Amino acid sequence: MGAGADAGAGAFYDAALNRRQALMGASGPRALFKNFKVFSIAAFACIGGVLYGYNQGMFSGVLAMPAFQQHMGEYDPVDPNADQTKKGWLTAILELGAWIGTLLSAFIAEVLSRKYSVLVACAVFMLGVVIQAAAISAGHNAILAGRFITGMGVGSLAMIIPIYNSEVAPPEVRGALVATQQLAICFGIMISFWIDYGTNYMGGTTLHTQIDGAWLTPICLQLGPALILFFGMIFMPFSPRWLVHHGREDEARKVLSSLRGLSADHELVELEFLEIKAQSLFEKRTVATLFPHLREPTAWNIFKLQFVSIKKLFQTRAMFKRVIVATVTMFFQQWTGINAVLYYAPAIFKQLGLTENTTSLLATGVVGIVMFIATIPAVLWIDRVGRKPVLTIGAIGMATCHIVIAVLVAKNIDQWKDQAAAGWAAVCMVWLFVIHFGYSWGPCAWIIVAEIWPLSTRPYGVALGASSNWMNNFIVGQVTPDMLKSMPYGTYILFGLLTYIGAAFIWFFVPETKRLTLEEMDVIFGSEGTAQADFERMEAINAEIGLTQLLRGDGDAGSGSGGKLEPVTTGHAAVNPEKV
Repeated sequence: MGAGADAGAGAFYDAALNRRQALMGASGPRALFKNFKVFSIAAFACIGGVLYGYNQGMFSGVLAMPAFQQHMGEYDPVDPNADQTKKGWLTAILELGAWIGTLLSAFIAEVLSRKYSVLVACAVFMLGVVIQAAAISAGHNAILAGRFITGMGVGSLAMIIPIYNSEVAPPEVRGALVATQQLAICFGIMISFWIDYGTNYMGGTTLHTQIDGAWLTPICLQLGPALILFFGMIFMPFSPRWLVHHGREDEARKVLSSLRGLSADHELVELEFLEIKAQSLFEKRTVATLFPHLREPTAWNIFKLQFVSIKKLFQTRAMFKRVIVATVTMFFQQWTGINAVLYYAPAIFKQLGLTENTTSLLATGVVGIVMFIATIPAVLWIDRVGRKPVLTIGAIGMATCHIVIAVLVAKNIDQWKDQAAAGWAAVCMVWLFVIHFGYSWGPCAWIIVAEIWPLSTRPYGVALGASSNWMNNFIVGQVTPDMLKSMPYGTYILFGLLTYIGAAFIWFFVPETKRLTLEEMDVIFGSEGTAQADFERMEAINAEIGLTQLLRGDGDAGSGSGGKLEPVTTGHAAVNPEKV
């Protein structure tokens, strides 16, 4: 794979991008304004991200409420003498449900459509919330069952919403709209902390005065946005990509025309339609080549395809290296301790000397604000700075915060009342830790996982990385209460050392993926030829359906102007430059 091939591939990407920009304009705020309808649809769908973040942050405050403590009996989340493993189950069982929901979401989204799968996920989510609300009479088992079912809905929404947004968005704003999901998650976390802070005052803040509404209210409030998302999605369009993939091409053209605000025969609509069709044909022919026994798109074959495709990722050394990068990156993302902070922030702040429950909840609310603000620069600058430096610096910063907290806890654990300044210094270190996570491992780990795969294996590779994320999330949620009780400062040392190792893993093992083509990914991962075969298959499809001719300016290019392009000397085609 020489320089000529790379130059040819780059020429094709530039041709597609230049033609599109000539018709629609470049990316940026103006592109968002021009695509306001699509932006509105994607922002509405991101209510799913708000639900995910809200659920992630809300339960930490609920765990600290005296009324909830009294209600949970043997699962008492506050009593230091209670079984801490059971306390861990209260939190971690949501992640276990989310892990299962993630594994099923790709299948559901392909069989039912992205649109209807959001409705299914919302229904599952709301069922889980209703079961939790019934805990007032059904007891702690209803909380456990409800959180598991809610987790299945959360896991599905966290996977399906970004897929839906990426498929309704034009390439000019796709990155911004998909990144909006991360901001929505952080927004959900932020408002959940402050809702907990407010409802904690219902009836009073002591065990004998606080009413059950203090913890039932933040749980039940989830039903509001979930209902809005459920009924609103009924009126949202189908994904054009899903329509094309299921043979509904005329409907896909109409949806694209409506989304772009252009006539169905406009060149921009024709260009995007052909790109989508090329990707669909590519996936079908790849399946027919690699798994001929699964080529018929039946529901059972689609279900089996996920697992045989993931199995194939482990069968060559080069692909296994990508598996290691994806799964280990997600391992270290969770073992930075971020979800230990999000789930148990009030308990952690009490351990750091904030004795009043309201004060610890107030400090927890600041966590949500700083994480939300810190995520914004990553969305704006990650493509310019690169992945490796951001992830490495972020990991070193987080690890150092953990070590400083460990030292403060070790020296002051029995004398926080006399060392208030040390307690607040530790709290500030937690806030600084969250800032480092917000701009680095929060968004960037997901970017790495999405970028490193060839076209033919990307959906299954991303699913594998996501499953690693949720499983490690589950483990961290389960063991953190026991760790905080049995090794108060050792917990921070463990998270700190693992995060330092994560920084070394990124710096020495993970290649920089900023602006690399798929062919260049093959070179750095030692699998030359994988993406080349993908490109050759795509090249034949592009020529077959007329996309290559359209980009070269051969014949009738549609009703839009935009000018003729110089002929592309070679056709290593990609569906979208942003997908490389």
